[in-house]
This record gives sequence, structure tokens and C-alpha cells, in this order.
Amino acid sequence: MAGLSIGQLAAKAEINASTLRYYESIGLLPPPERKNGQRRYDEGLLDRINFIKVAQQTGFSIQEIAILLEGFEPGDSLSDRWEQMARQKRSELEERKRQLNSMIQILDSGLSCKCLTWSECKDKIENEGSC
Repeated sequence: MAGLSIGQLAAKAEINASTLRYYESIGLLPPPERKNGQRRYDEGLLDRINFIKVAQQTGFSIQEIAILLEGFEPGDSLSDRWEQMARQKRSELEERKRQLNSMIQILDSGLSCKCLTWSECKDKIENEGSC
């Protein structure tokens, strides 16, 4: 049989077959050709799957990945889509990074705090800037 089975494609892409079926169900991958009732995949889908994996690792949601792959005007290149959305995602991640750093700072202060009550700690932070 021509094409890869779902297991073969999953192994090459280093993902589960259930992930491939999920990507198909939400439209990130086109429906595969079927031969004798079995899914048969073109090996060229590996590039698309790898793109999906990279996009997920950089914080893009499934909906955003769908836009990256299909949601722009015809003629827009994938690299233009990527650049536009990557700039926006980077900005979002920088904001989240600031929030996380603030949370870590609060926890670090709390770990070194020797106050006996929350109100005592709150008073010290308000009056002295830290506990």
C-alpha cells in the first residue's frame, strides 16, 4: 500500500496516533486518503506536524495554530503569518514573564519572612517595602 499508516506517521513524527486523529478532527491535518478502510498518509505531512509541534512549544494555542496554517488571506506566506503572530505571542509571553517574576519575588519574600501573622507581614511590606 502506498503512503504511511497512522502508526508509521506517528512514529516518524514522534507523537501518538491519537494526536494525529485529534489534529484531523480539528482540521489541523487534512483528512487522509483511505485504502481498504485504512488511513494512508503522505510523508510530506511531517513538515506540517513539526510546525504544529514548534508552535505549541512556543505557546500558541490550537486555535492560533489553525490561524497560522489556514486563517490568512490567500497569497500570504507562512513566514509572514508566523512573523506577525510570533511578535504578538512574544509580547504576551514577556507580560507573563513579568507576572511570574513578580509572583516568584513575593514567594521569596514570604520564604524569608519571620513575621508571626499576615497582618504583621503586610504592615512591614507597606511601610518598609519588604518583609
